[in-house]
Amino acid sequence: MAGAAVDVAVVGAGPNGLAAAVTMARAGLSVRVYEGNPTIGGGARTAELTLPGFRHDVCSAVHPMALASGFFRRFGLAERIRLVVPEVSYGHPLDGGRAGIAYRDLDRTASELGIDGPAWRSLFEPLARKADQVAQFAGSPLLRIPAHPVTAARFGLRSLEQGSPLWNLRFRGEEAPAMLTGVAAHSIRPMPSPSTAGAALSLGTYAHGRGWPVPIGGSQSIVDALAADLLAHGGEIETDAAITDLDQVRPARAVLLDVSARALGDLAGDRLPAWYRAALARFRYGNAASKVDFALSGPVPWADERLREAGTVHVGGTRAAIAASERAVARGRHSDDPYVLVAQPSLVDPTRAPGGSHVLWAYTHVPRDSDVDQTETITRQIERFAPGFRDLVLASSSRTAADLENYDPNYIGGDIASGSASLWQLAARPTLSLNPWSTPASGVYLCSSSTPPGPGVHGLAGWYAARRALAAEFGITTPPSLSPA
Repeated sequence: MAGAAVDVAVVGAGPNGLAAAVTMARAGLSVRVYEGNPTIGGGARTAELTLPGFRHDVCSAVHPMALASGFFRRFGLAERIRLVVPEVSYGHPLDGGRAGIAYRDLDRTASELGIDGPAWRSLFEPLARKADQVAQFAGSPLLRIPAHPVTAARFGLRSLEQGSPLWNLRFRGEEAPAMLTGVAAHSIRPMPSPSTAGAALSLGTYAHGRGWPVPIGGSQSIVDALAADLLAHGGEIETDAAITDLDQVRPARAVLLDVSARALGDLAGDRLPAWYRAALARFRYGNAASKVDFALSGPVPWADERLREAGTVHVGGTRAAIAASERAVARGRHSDDPYVLVAQPSLVDPTRAPGGSHVLWAYTHVPRDSDVDQTETITRQIERFAPGFRDLVLASSSRTAADLENYDPNYIGGDIASGSASLWQLAARPTLSLNPWSTPASGVYLCSSSTPPGPGVHGLAGWYAARRALAAEFGITTPPSLSPA
């Protein structure tokens, strides 16, 4: 590639790649980032997808880890961009105009859950009080000894309960278990299981402990803050720069790859031993998302008006209905009664749409490689809980699972997690190792969501990989300060 030789080459300008690049540049190294697309951002881009003036988040929209991630806390993300935290972290509509509401205020949440309020409080209160410890535990490799063993034990016991056939024992009504299942379904896996329960408990903890923030200006603002810091510390970014062989980025002493495990095998080729290539080939990709963005003439007319204050809404009905929907997808079928994850960023961010109008972000789960447009399916499911929604739609933009992989090669078959988030693959990601970011190829590191801690916009995979590379390749054992100051 063009340009003088640098100390560090980073392939992929998603949040993890940029987090790795920022960390290396802050350590005083020369860094160049290569991005195959015309714009940076990976899973955190914002663009006009429907009509002029309507700015949609192309992939991620609401960011539970923006305030909880150890990397973003050190980076001072909340000091660099404006993050608005809705009072309602998420809501969950049910038939008959009912809904479960997860407020940032745990006491208010419990009080409105009636008979299941005490059970909800006992489930989350010990975790929400230690939200940062939960974030540290959930954001670390499973093979590491937890820094806060008591909090980790509480989290683990609750995950075993909610990840087993006993998951309904503590609840009597419909709202509370449906709420928990709606969060668990973020993992796009059959339920109940320990991994889906872990996702529900970690995200649910952040909902009460710190809230689920929405970045003003869209997810792109997170990426832009990372890029600005990289450039301010001497780093470079090249776009439209597809890398197909590691020779293109040599003689960089360290190469960090924000790519899928499969792409690592393709890029490194024979530089990797046969056993490692075989392990990468065994790494499994999960089921997929299919996404629709809507431009609306007004806010969604949810039957339960409390949902009109929610940054996120989990649509799909009862716990049993959502579990059945996810099982259908796991068996390779499109669900007739699907789970739909909805984000309403323009409720708190007026920059997203012209005055009085709104954007709506929605995806449903589908079998891997699906090319079936889900616009009507998603519209019908939202209309079920928000009568009149269809009449507000000015325009829509759809991406099938196949389209998502074309947009971002890390999303194999439309798997936005870059690898199934099963319990085994959260430990062996992409291989079973105490240092999963290092590869057997000299100076080559993997820093994508195919490594711990897995999917999400948190920058942690890039930060962990960069710290490992700093120590191994440059003898820098003290991580650099990432503070805005």
